[in-house]
Amino acid sequence: MNIGEIARRAGVSRSTVSYALSGKRSISPETRARIQAVMDELDYQPSATARALSSGQTHTLGLVFPPASSHYTDMQLDFIGSLVEAAAGFGYDVLLAGSVGDGVQGLRRLVAERRVDGAILMEIRLDDARVDYLTDAGFPFVTIGRTGTPDRTRWVDMDYTALVGSCVRHLAQLGHRRIAFVNRSERLFRAGYESAHRSLTGFENACADQGVIGTPHLCGDDAASGEQVVARILAADPETTAVVTVNEAALGGLYRGLAAHGRKVPLDFSVTGIAASRWATAVTPQLTSADVSAAEMGRVAVELLLELLAAPGAAPRHVLLAPPVSLRASAGPAPESGN
Repeated sequence: MNIGEIARRAGVSRSTVSYALSGKRSISPETRARIQAVMDELDYQPSATARALSSGQTHTLGLVFPPASSHYTDMQLDFIGSLVEAAAGFGYDVLLAGSVGDGVQGLRRLVAERRVDGAILMEIRLDDARVDYLTDAGFPFVTIGRTGTPDRTRWVDMDYTALVGSCVRHLAQLGHRRIAFVNRSERLFRAGYESAHRSLTGFENACADQGVIGTPHLCGDDAASGEQVVARILAADPETTAVVTVNEAALGGLYRGLAAHGRKVPLDFSVTGIAASRWATAVTPQLTSADVSAAEMGRVAVELLLELLAAPGAAPRHVLLAPPVSLRASAGPAPESGN
């Protein structure tokens, strides 16, 4: 069905139907009602392409989210789902755009073809070619995460440095003197993923401040890697009594690895970290953690982007989240043998 058929049935010109759809010119209430009645009868919905051509807007946001490995993890899907839900609340659809390598090639198509009104980037690196490209192109975007030069862009992020530091201080107050840190994978760390680097900085600084021995470990984003890293931790320093982790995907493996080595949580070994609450409460005992709110981060990212679309010249705005550490059951006093 096209506007020619609607015009014929309503007894008006094609241009009149076009004006009724776009709102670019005033039309008498009687004519508009007649056109609307025909559209209702035919169950006509103007295509997104037609709306974009007439208004210059697609009412679609691009989510550029490369998977950390060959697939999206459950935690990444939580972020995607929360952002799609937030965008829908403002009347926007979301186009998921993957990227490989530096990610710029896919962005070139997105910008050149104007498939979306603006973009949200995730899995940010300290030196991120995607951010540089969109900045140079003058294309509106925000990031979930921030680069090494964050003042020039709009972003929402977790304060990984402060939050990991809070976990270390909590363990130190419980008497733990040897603490391990389970980070993201070696590949992501070498690629410059900002959360991995800022988390490590927070861990090292807090260990120095608290006078505790801290040992960092890289770990793949899966349960099997979590089990393997426990074996490495205990082989390197059997007196380790606690761990801080930012690797949600490995969390279940950490618990299984500790059990396999005869460590009971939290009697013999304490576990803390940064994780989405639904993952922190899914393990037994529940994880003492700074809870990541995927819903809040998705909502804030969408709001930041829509603000930019409404006022393209607006100054960059940043939202840095630092939720408190939720005290659950996975952290307890250090065992005497570990002091």
